[in-house]
Amino acid sequence: MKEPISGFSKLTKGEKINWLTKTYLNDDPKAVEVLKQYWNKDEKLQQLHEEFTENTLSNYYLPFGIAPNFLINNELFAIPMAIEESSVIAAASKAAKFWGSRGGFKAEVIDTIKVGQVHFIYQGCEEKLELFFNQLEPKLREAAIPITQNMEKRGGGIKSIELRDRTAEIDHYYQLHCNFETVDSMGANFINSCLEKFAEVLEKEAAIWEDFDEKERHIEIVMSILSNYVPECVVRAEVRCSLENLSDDPDLSGEQFADKFLRAVKIAETEPFRAVTHNKGIMNGIDAVVLATGNDFRAIEAGVHAYAAKDGQYSSLTHASVENGIFKFWIEVPLALGTVGGLTSLHPLVKLALEMLGQPNAKKLMEIVAVAGLAQNFAAIKSLITTGIQKGHMKMHLMNILNQHNATLEEKEKLIEYYKTNVVSHSDVAVQLEKLRG
Repeated sequence: MKEPISGFSKLTKGEKINWLTKTYLNDDPKAVEVLKQYWNKDEKLQQLHEEFTENTLSNYYLPFGIAPNFLINNELFAIPMAIEESSVIAAASKAAKFWGSRGGFKAEVIDTIKVGQVHFIYQGCEEKLELFFNQLEPKLREAAIPITQNMEKRGGGIKSIELRDRTAEIDHYYQLHCNFETVDSMGANFINSCLEKFAEVLEKEAAIWEDFDEKERHIEIVMSILSNYVPECVVRAEVRCSLENLSDDPDLSGEQFADKFLRAVKIAETEPFRAVTHNKGIMNGIDAVVLATGNDFRAIEAGVHAYAAKDGQYSSLTHASVENGIFKFWIEVPLALGTVGGLTSLHPLVKLALEMLGQPNAKKLMEIVAVAGLAQNFAAIKSLITTGIQKGHMKMHLMNILNQHNATLEEKEKLIEYYKTNVVSHSDVAVQLEKLRG
């Protein structure tokens, strides 16, 4: 019978692995072998990875690739992507090639404001609280100067502090809703440090404000935390070209392609079941670049999907139109990214990825990431309205299927050639391998 373990974090890596294999892996030596197989031979580099998080036993690899030929604002990029899903990098590369000959991608950052909140309970007169806040606001800014002075030198800092009444939703619930500019850092630690200082000053000043009665002076801080919903930290990316130059299919005119494309986007705008998968495809591109550049893809995912539902129903992040013979396809998406701090100066592949992109500032990285999402979505929709999604995807997935069947190099070569003209499926690959093996 398994028993809880005490002091696990204090064990050495070897002791942790021994406990794990004995308790959960039937003392299998192959399990130990697999864990050690992924250790880096460079001990210093391995230690760096182990210190990123707690209770590290090994490293988990993802393929690190590039999608070349992205023309963004008339500058050529090879975009780094860390992702395991078949066909994502291939699809992004195809979209880059398609639009590279049609003027490329245009992108611009609309704003870079990030949000944090102090959530608190106040039981008393709302008018008094508003008067108190008007006197408190400059004190909050002053108290945060030791935290904000370096950020202000770089052009960032506290943009606004607002008192919000949320008592209609929760009894006695109020917020300090704060906007920040964090320049080239994602800014989570900076924002949270400011918010905790605000909470400390709020509680302290309320306790001595003479116009509050005894009950009103007792403000209860619930929590102080940044928000990953950043609807004002938004970037726009788009492509456009004339209808006559739109289609690369001899059996499909530009007008026909545009009609099919717009209809597919419209479905994603109106049908949440389709919108979720549509936006997941966008995130294939976005997450891959976010991860490769050492940013927090979980925060990006949460904020993006909240943004997709901002009008009351979950909907497409991309939109398309045809006006005066010009096809236009665009995305507006919130992306709180950083190019300094976090893993950006620690992880060797992250540093390499940023170097590949020309050491971009946060705004330029936002543009690149948004373009990757738009490109991925264009490639997916193009496949859906023409050949179907499975034809290209399953061909890219073929190598995974062959590896699952332990195919030899010779078998792989023969079946790759065979499936150039045949439809890939798991069952058919098994049949073809059986034939080859007699």
